[in-house]
Amino acid sequence: MQSSDRDHFFQTDASQAQQQRKTAKAGNKNGDPVVMKSKILAAIPDPASPLTSVFIAESAGFVRRVSLELAQPKTTYRGPKTPVTCLAIGGKDGKTVFAGSWDKDIWSWNAESSRPGRKFIGHADFVKAVVCAKISGKDVLISGGADKKILVWDTETGRRLHTLQDPSTTMLAVQHLAVDPVLSTADAVVLASASSDPNIRRWKITLEGYEQLPESFHDKPDAERLTVQEHETSVYRLFYDDTSDDVDLWTASADGTAKCLARSRNFTADDSFEHGDYVRAVAVTDQWVITAGRDEDVKVWDRSSGKLYATLFGHYDEITDLVMLRDAEGTSRKVCSVGIDGTIRTWPLGKSELDEVVVKIEEASKAGAKMEDEDKEENLLTAEEEAELAELMDD
Repeated sequence: MQSSDRDHFFQTDASQAQQQRKTAKAGNKNGDPVVMKSKILAAIPDPASPLTSVFIAESAGFVRRVSLELAQPKTTYRGPKTPVTCLAIGGKDGKTVFAGSWDKDIWSWNAESSRPGRKFIGHADFVKAVVCAKISGKDVLISGGADKKILVWDTETGRRLHTLQDPSTTMLAVQHLAVDPVLSTADAVVLASASSDPNIRRWKITLEGYEQLPESFHDKPDAERLTVQEHETSVYRLFYDDTSDDVDLWTASADGTAKCLARSRNFTADDSFEHGDYVRAVAVTDQWVITAGRDEDVKVWDRSSGKLYATLFGHYDEITDLVMLRDAEGTSRKVCSVGIDGTIRTWPLGKSELDEVVVKIEEASKAGAKMEDEDKEENLLTAEEEAELAELMDD
C-alpha cells in the first residue's frame, strides 16, 4: 500500500517542527486569502479588471483567472502537465494569455474563451519569463529560459525571429524580463534581462537583429561595462517604475535586497531595501516600496525615508509574486501577494487602512500566543508525573 501522507515517511526533527509551524499558521485570515489547490508560482494583473482580478500560474499546470471579489476562479486554462512558471498577456488583440512551463514550451489561450492557441517550442529547458511587445507593427513574444537563452517570437506565425545570448560573459538561467518604456521605439524594443548570476543585461531588438547595449559607469563616463551589476547574486525580478519621472529600474535579488537603479546615474543603485532573505518580488507606489520573498512576509517601506513601516504576516510559505491592483484612473489601491502556500492575499495601501490591518494582525498574534501559553499550563507535568508516565509507557 502506497501513501503520500508526509507523516508516513521519515522526517528530521527540524522538518517536523517546520511543518507544525506552517500548519499552525495556515488557519490565519490575514489578507482575506483566496485558497487554490496547488502552489502559485506567478501572477499578473487582469487588464479587463485591474482592481479585482488576477491571472495566476499554478504548479499543477493550470493558469487561472481569479476574481478577488468572488474569491474564486472565473476561468481555467488547461494544457500543460507540468508547473507553469510565468505569464504575460498581449498578442494582436491584447487578449491572448501566454504561459511558460517546465515542459520547455510556451502555451497560449484566448483570455475570454479559454480556447487554446499556438504553442511555442524552442527552449531546451524550463521557461522562466515571458513578455509581450510590438516591433515595427509586429506583435512579438520574448521568452527567457533556464537554457540561458532569450528567444524572440512572431506571435502570429510562431516563427522564432532571434536567439539572444551574451557573447562575452557566462549568462546563467534567465529569471525575468522587462521592456524599457522610455528607450523602446516603434521599431525597436529595449529589454532588460535578469539571470541567476548578479548581472543585468540590456538588449536592443529590431526585426532585423539585436545588440547588447553597453553601460557607462556613473563616475567614469568614458569607460564601459557590458552589464549592470548592483547585486551580489541572482536577480529574480525587474520592472520599470512608471510612478517616477525618470522611470527607474527596480530589482529584487537573492542577496536579500530590493534596489532602485537610477536611470540618471546609468542604472547604479540609488536606494536599497534590506528585506533580510531572498527577495522574490518588489512593487512600488509614490509612497511605498513593497517587498516579499522566502521569509513569508510582505514588508512595506516608507519610500521617502527608506524605513520599514509595516510587516504583513499571513503567508505560511514562500511568497513568489506581487501584483499591484489599480483602479480605472491608474491609481494604486491595493497589492496582491501569491505564494507556495497556494493562497492569494490582498493588502490595502491607504495609510489608515494599512494601519488597521497591522493592528488586527498584532491582536490576532497576541491572542494566539495567549492560548498557546494556556495550553502549556494545562498540560504541565511535574518531574514525578513525567517519570511515572515514562514508566507506564515502557510497560
